[in-house]
Amino acid sequence: MARLKHWISAFRLRTLFLAVATVILGSGLAWQDGRFSLTTLILTFLLAVSIQILANLSNDLGDFQKGADITGRRQGPARAVQSGRITPREMKRGIAVFVVICLTTGLTLVFNIAGMIDWPSALILILTGGVSIVAALFYTMGKHAYGYRGWGDFFAFIFFGPVPVIGTWFLHTHTFGFKPVLPAIGLGLISTMILNINNMRDIDNDRASGKITIAVKLGLRHARVYHALMTLTSFLCFAGFTILYEPSPWYRYAYLLAYLLPFRILTDIRYKSGQELDPYLKRTSLAGLLVALAFVLCINL
Repeated sequence: MARLKHWISAFRLRTLFLAVATVILGSGLAWQDGRFSLTTLILTFLLAVSIQILANLSNDLGDFQKGADITGRRQGPARAVQSGRITPREMKRGIAVFVVICLTTGLTLVFNIAGMIDWPSALILILTGGVSIVAALFYTMGKHAYGYRGWGDFFAFIFFGPVPVIGTWFLHTHTFGFKPVLPAIGLGLISTMILNINNMRDIDNDRASGKITIAVKLGLRHARVYHALMTLTSFLCFAGFTILYEPSPWYRYAYLLAYLLPFRILTDIRYKSGQELDPYLKRTSLAGLLVALAFVLCINL
């Protein structure tokens, strides 16, 4: 049981809310179009959660290998490899297992709709899935880990916003279009907000270990401004969708009340730093899930 608890801790369950939110958002948009598949919902849910866990395990190992977890300045919870609860060799095996799970689930998704799409679309789906797995692996792992070169925010935005939301919508509807773009951008920004809070929390540790993040580049004060801009832009993206596609009745806009939580978080983190920021990782992740749920409910009323 103790070993299982260590692995569950390494999965970082509090980060999985947003992975679930991407599936809910893409599926909810497809439901509104009258083109929804329960099988697709289940498979995309498994794939999104598996890729997020793969990213978490790879990040755990990668930061350990690069010394980011052993500077003595890290503010977050102790990592699995850093603490010795899971050895580097065991973590590599765990990563390999989740790579296989992601590949199997992704290919099953494509084969499930193969008869309803053309081969270029199937190829695009397979390539996108492959790139998503590579992105999950090399955020902190490898000699050219992009998380250490200031690209973490961009990849978090792309692979926890537009890619899974638009991809999920396509898997249900089998069509491409602009409709899911604004909500996908809005949720991608919330994902980036989570990473930004993480990087603000660990800014001193990252600077000491040579991990260049946007927060390190901007400094704590400007990272808060950056966070405010992302919060506002995310709000405008969702509101813009409703104005374009569902301008009436009034209750279509009710989901915007869910943004009280991200704006409250923005106010709360204004004067916080280090360990004080840690609780806001889970709260922002939950806020993303709440926004997605409320939005899907309102557009399908």
